[in-house]
Amino acid sequence: MGLFDSVVGAVTGQVQQQGGMTNVLGRLLADNGEMGGLGGLAEKFKQGGMGEQINSWIGNGENLPISAEQISQILGSDTVRNIASQLGIDPDQAAQQLSAMLPGLIDKLTPNGQAPAGGLGNPGDLSRMLGGILGR
Repeated sequence: MGLFDSVVGAVTGQVQQQGGMTNVLGRLLADNGEMGGLGGLAEKFKQGGMGEQINSWIGNGENLPISAEQISQILGSDTVRNIASQLGIDPDQAAQQLSAMLPGLIDKLTPNGQAPAGGLGNPGDLSRMLGGILGR
């Protein structure tokens, strides 16, 4: 089991008790989601000076890390607070979980080094796909 699998296993175990990370991520990454899909999220990262990080997650090769503080900066404190509220956890914990999960998840959702031509889908479809990736 790799480091990413260990992190996802630990995080998913915690989140499953509180419920909802796949739904939260589905709404975050879905084409009609609050961020405008993967393209909109990538644009937010680029505008926030983190384009190299998200490009490494989408592209082939090693995924660059991102800190919880950087996630909060890019997504905005209101979005992180909203996610934390949905999960029933502290905003710092939500940012930490997102910083641990997003690089690997985006990497898995873009296996050919680019976003799928048709996008990632709607929140429901994406939540089911993420559930499969996360082993739920």
